[in-house]
Amino acid sequence: MPLVSNTPTLRQGSPAKRAAIVRAALDIFVQDGYARASVDAIAKAAGVSKRTIYDYYGGKERLFLSAVEDTMAAHTVSFQELLDRTLKSSVADETELEAALTAFGRTFATEVASSDERAAVMRLMIAEAPHFPALLRMPPEDRPVQRALAERLAELGARGLLDVPDPSEAAEFLGVLVTSRVNHRSWYGSIPLGEPEIDDLVAGGVRVFLRAYGPGAAH
Repeated sequence: MPLVSNTPTLRQGSPAKRAAIVRAALDIFVQDGYARASVDAIAKAAGVSKRTIYDYYGGKERLFLSAVEDTMAAHTVSFQELLDRTLKSSVADETELEAALTAFGRTFATEVASSDERAAVMRLMIAEAPHFPALLRMPPEDRPVQRALAERLAELGARGLLDVPDPSEAAEFLGVLVTSRVNHRSWYGSIPLGEPEIDDLVAGGVRVFLRAYGPGAAH
């Protein structure tokens, strides 16, 4: 479910200009918050006219949602690459699976804890969600990162390495187990965490996940 519906009357314009506008908008929304951010400031930072922003996006609200959606899309591409590097569907056995889950969790949690942009966008979405129903209406199964992880867990389940009757639910639990404590300890990246601490937090989350979703686990 896209955050912003298509509006044919708005100009698509130059991809380079759109990218510059979204980059500038995200920086200013993160810095000032939605209410204090001005279209004038965004236009100046992007090197475009205020009229160009209105022609492309129609207004500040649509620009905000577009900036969030475009940033989430970029994060989804990065997540898929991470998934393909660490949690391959071709893992051979349960021992290799635990190692792969741990590698996935460590990399994912480390990127969450160390990515200033990801952390800033998360804090922005949490702060502004009450004012933007579109951010709250997106069900878990429509979130592309969770969907990609659910599909990978379903592949592993089909090979008998996991017992995942509901892959979407399993993906949500895995994401929480390997990132939640890292997020809380680091205040979404505001406080640096050492690698040994992240490793311990992730390993504990993977152990809990395998107890719940390993072969023959009771649900």
